[in-house]
Amino acid sequence: MTNLHLFSWANLPVSPWRNGGGETREILSWPVGKADFTWRASIATISNDGPFSVFEGIDRSITLLTGHGVYLRSEQGVDHHLDQTGVPFAFAGEVPIQATLIDGVTTDFNIMTRRGMCTAQVQMSVQDFTLNHQRDGLLYVLRGSWQIHETISLQPTEGVYWSHNEQCEQGLLVKALQPDSQILWVEIAV
Repeated sequence: MTNLHLFSWANLPVSPWRNGGGETREILSWPVGKADFTWRASIATISNDGPFSVFEGIDRSITLLTGHGVYLRSEQGVDHHLDQTGVPFAFAGEVPIQATLIDGVTTDFNIMTRRGMCTAQVQMSVQDFTLNHQRDGLLYVLRGSWQIHETISLQPTEGVYWSHNEQCEQGLLVKALQPDSQILWVEIAV
């Protein structure tokens, strides 16, 4: 078997935002226990219009999970409607982003990577694929059911993460168990 760490949205610790505009559920901050992360994965609930926190030297990717989305804009040229579930949008963390809800509360999947130390590729998959254990990574189910290896079954709002430093089997198959299944797949190149 492999060193896949299971998690569920319902069991993630909740941290309210200082500005009162939402809350964050951290999936993982890597390396675990270190103050300065190399990469971080979380799920945010945006409940009010307002600014995103600024993160110097951090590249960010945000993906709509639920709700009608959010309009992101900045004086530096960001002008993006994040309104399609499962479609990531990347931007520099030092750009001050103003977020305006399109029609009510949203939840969003977030990946942050420290520039110069690692990069992230975030994509949605609707068909079977094979994991690359030469990189850190994470899976998060949006819709349907998914099977990893022969022993792990994931449902919506559940996921797994792994580190390339751990003993992992190579070439683990991730298989969609229903025709309309969707999963977010994150690979971190360190």
